[in-house]
Amino acid sequence: MSLDELKEKIKCYEEEIYKEVCRIGQEMYKNMLESIDEELRVARNKKEYRHKGKRTKTTKTIMGEVEYSRNIYMKKDMKHIFLLDELMGFEGSGLVSRLLSEKIAEMICQTSYRGTSQAISTMTGQSISAMGVWNIVQAMGNKVDELEKENAAAAKRNEGKGEIEVKMLNEEQDGVYLKLQGKDRKTHGKSAEMKVAIAYTGWKNTGKNRYEVSNKVATANFEPIDKFYCRKEGEIAATFNVDEIEMRILNGDGAEWIKRSITDSNVIYQLDPFHRNKAVYEYVSDAEMREQMLTFLYSEEIDKLLEYIEALANSVEDEKEKENLGKLLSYFTNNKNALVSYKSRGIELPEAPEGLEYRNLGTMESNIFTIIGNRMKGRRACWSINGGNNLARLLTLKAGKKLNETISNLTSTILGEQYSHEIQTPLSAAQSPRSIGSGYDGYNSAPIPQLKWGKSVFGLKSFSELKF
Repeated sequence: MSLDELKEKIKCYEEEIYKEVCRIGQEMYKNMLESIDEELRVARNKKEYRHKGKRTKTTKTIMGEVEYSRNIYMKKDMKHIFLLDELMGFEGSGLVSRLLSEKIAEMICQTSYRGTSQAISTMTGQSISAMGVWNIVQAMGNKVDELEKENAAAAKRNEGKGEIEVKMLNEEQDGVYLKLQGKDRKTHGKSAEMKVAIAYTGWKNTGKNRYEVSNKVATANFEPIDKFYCRKEGEIAATFNVDEIEMRILNGDGAEWIKRSITDSNVIYQLDPFHRNKAVYEYVSDAEMREQMLTFLYSEEIDKLLEYIEALANSVEDEKEKENLGKLLSYFTNNKNALVSYKSRGIELPEAPEGLEYRNLGTMESNIFTIIGNRMKGRRACWSINGGNNLARLLTLKAGKKLNETISNLTSTILGEQYSHEIQTPLSAAQSPRSIGSGYDGYNSAPIPQLKWGKSVFGLKSFSELKF
């Protein structure tokens, strides 16, 4: 046997072993679900839930598709439900397991729908199409949207559940234009601005001259200013105890929608240093003029800066140059009180949390790229408003290191390609199989492999302890 043939044989062995492990895993997963369902049947309130037989369902897992059966019950109102579905959050058919949905969420934040489809199909026992990935991402995004709206409503009622206590909160906001497609392109134009906001408690030193922001919360959406503001405040109130916040530092590029966050005197606004300096280089072509303007900026001589720009605008002869200097003067005048960094205004700042420090704000341009731009901008990518919002919600969760936690907490499963509702038509008595005696212990009797972790894989107590 040649070396190449040996390598190919090893590869085939690996593939066969992997398939067999997935097959065993599917059987274990099936047995586990059916065991839990049987214990629910034994422990249920028999007066409230009449047993009416079994029905099969299929769920997608990282090991492949698993078909299992579960008991159906008729309630007093003649509706039929599956107790296993309610307990596990199995809300419909065409389901995707929690672990697989987490893997899809992680992958879609890095690559396209087609790329995610190929990666999942190659690296797991589950084959899924690009459209299947799209459907799952939309379902996840819609669930996150519901959560964000709940958080926004709670914040409006001053009922936010945030627990992190901090005296000063740093905020930065900016926008990025993304290309649109389909009906949204006709309605909103070729592109639309996605608003992005982040909030964090300070900077943590992670190495020599290396820092990262702490407790970052990110929000992104295409929606109008007022709705975005409520959404952003909802995410802040869901993470931080806003009653303890005495001061907010807001960093932005001067856009009117960003100034919407200046709600009272405890918000200190500063013009983003990157955009401030960029404006000088964009509107001033003469190197000496630029150098003088930057000198005024860094020495915080704002009145001299404005006088200098105005004098230049009145003295230059070139119309284009005069126009650009006028734009720069208008930009700086409208943001005059924000041109000086908050740390240079003599403001008494609260003490920084332990292990953190306050530094100059100006991370937004980097965050625009890492959160949204790197995934959604370029590569001929075009988005619908809803599709873009849904992906952006996952991207902001990833930026705040809450992606898997949030997807896991929202539901045990994510709806896939089909949706269903509670059965309304009663089943006939002939459709109900012979019931098992009330003394049957499904939890201990079901054919589950005798592994130490097998019975507790769902992290649940014995179902005989539950009351229905």
